[in-house]
Amino acid sequence: MLQLPGSVCRPWRSLTPLSLCTWAICLAPGLLTADDWPQFRGPAGRGLAVSNRALPSELSPTQNVIWRRELPPGHSSPVVVGDRVYLTGIRDKQKLVTLALDRASGQVVWEREAEFEKLEEIHPTGSHATPTVAADGERVVSFFGSAGLFCHDPQGHLLWQIPLGPFKNDFGSGTSPLIVDDRVILCQDHDTDSFLMSVDKQTGRIVWRIDRGEFPRNYCTPTIWTVNGRKQIVVAATLRIVAYDFETGEEVWTVRGVARIVNMSPCVGADGNLYVATWSPGAEANDRINTPPYDELAAESDQDKNGTLAKNELPDGPAKQRFSQIDRDKDGQISRDEYESMRRVFQQARNVVLAIKPGGRGDITKSHVLWEYTRVIPYCPSPVVYGDHLYLIKNGGILTVLDIHTGKALKEGRIEATGDYYSSPVAGDGKVYLLSQKGQLTVLAARDGWDELSRADFGEDAYATPALVDGRIYLRTANHLYCFGLTKSE
Repeated sequence: MLQLPGSVCRPWRSLTPLSLCTWAICLAPGLLTADDWPQFRGPAGRGLAVSNRALPSELSPTQNVIWRRELPPGHSSPVVVGDRVYLTGIRDKQKLVTLALDRASGQVVWEREAEFEKLEEIHPTGSHATPTVAADGERVVSFFGSAGLFCHDPQGHLLWQIPLGPFKNDFGSGTSPLIVDDRVILCQDHDTDSFLMSVDKQTGRIVWRIDRGEFPRNYCTPTIWTVNGRKQIVVAATLRIVAYDFETGEEVWTVRGVARIVNMSPCVGADGNLYVATWSPGAEANDRINTPPYDELAAESDQDKNGTLAKNELPDGPAKQRFSQIDRDKDGQISRDEYESMRRVFQQARNVVLAIKPGGRGDITKSHVLWEYTRVIPYCPSPVVYGDHLYLIKNGGILTVLDIHTGKALKEGRIEATGDYYSSPVAGDGKVYLLSQKGQLTVLAARDGWDELSRADFGEDAYATPALVDGRIYLRTANHLYCFGLTKSE
């Protein structure tokens, strides 16, 4: 049931743009300031510090710690707005909670539980608290998959909620909501009933909802790209990237020829171009998923001759391994249409990084793609564009730096912190911060290529992306949130 707020919030107003590198972000007074980190990967989803205050080049559980706070587990990244830090977590393995912490001390100011009917199935490495909160000084919006969207005010009062799901996806939900102007934007791609929706942030009223049924499960948090004064919502997903008009939800343009499943989020560079990285297993030139036509497979495997394929009828191989993804309606059987649709995806998927120039309409695959790069691409961590360089960190600690003007690799190599990476790189004050799943942090000097400045081991897993705010670094591990800085004085 939709719950309406008891008060009307202030309208957005204009503010002189603030310089960031060579580009600007518009922030409204009374809502966001230059010292806020309001969503997944910070202002505009770019992963860049806005403040020019110095950031520490060395940090560890014992170095440059301002405060540390024990938290319930969760993978959501810290969001910092005003004097609050917002996160989500799982309390006692069954309570979905949103937390507000005091920014200066780390003390918990409030904690609110989200109602739900049952916890949905998730990926073994996932969490029921994966999506990151979106906040703007008036609204704090949390998303917990099939439990839905929950909107609180900064004091923790529930203003509205929107139940969603249940979603047909045994990997769970991972995409984060955005607050843009007076709207909440949420994209959900699951094996059926995928959608993109725009919600009035004041009331919870759904302004529009666009069917994305062609797209199976994906985990790309959208980015907002303003082109010729008009906002576009850009989503990368199975086989194509799509931009939607912010006001109407109508499709503006598409670029085809990307990966099968997209976990990474696009970003806009200082040059105004869009950068998108996509990678999923089975689409490398020397390691592609190949499946026979349905009729050929069914002739050998449809033992009960009912015209569909159960999992126990399939031979070992890619179709059986990915049965739950191919069985999109979750009826326990793979139909001809489901199989051939996924077979087409296997055949067409491409692992690629793309640079796209603004201004296109319709299919702009051939007209607006500036360059592409096809080597050593990550699976989960989104790229960060810092100055003229694009940074990619892949499982195994393989780091690649690309020239954003040409797409050429400037340097590629393995850093000492090997293992898997889920946290996305962030950058500021001439440094790039990389956090591995094992909780190993690497700080790089963002020079031509890179130089390692320091390494630290936090001794517990880490999945969240750090926040760089006003000379502070907010870093979440499996059980703690740290605040780092060069001085304890504010």
